[in-house]
Amino acid sequence: SADPTVTPSPSATSTPSGTPSTRTPDSGQRGGPERGPRSEQLAEQLASKLGVSQEQVATALAEVWEENRPFAERDPSQPPDPAERDAVLAKALASKLGVDEARVKAAIDQIRAERQAERAAALKERLDAAVQAGTLTKAEADAVQKAIEKGVIHAGR
Repeated sequence: SADPTVTPSPSATSTPSGTPSTRTPDSGQRGGPERGPRSEQLAEQLASKLGVSQEQVATALAEVWEENRPFAERDPSQPPDPAERDAVLAKALASKLGVDEARVKAAIDQIRAERQAERAAALKERLDAAVQAGTLTKAEADAVQKAIEKGVIHAGR
């Protein structure tokens, strides 16, 4: 599922060996904050839904992610809980933007639902194309769809 997140510009951090690193959270780390078009899109969507400027939202998002950057590598076998992460994000953004926390949470939930619907539609198109091309049977495509819906496999971002 898509994460409505953003990061500030890269900064030097310490690696477990104590050496500085300029690795950014989006440089191959899943579940980490993102940057680029998706973060700009998130800031734009939140700004529109909350009635504040995109610049204010982008700045607040960057601050929130900088303040909540993990100090240690996350255990990949323990994925973060999206609902918990969204609640923390909503509370922090509400405070920074001077907007009611419930409004921020509702906006984040709506953006997440919109992104999930977009991914589901794109997946259906890919599976339908694979069936049309003879790469998958209809039953195989249905099985893939069901496995994703049940959380057995992850369709990616």
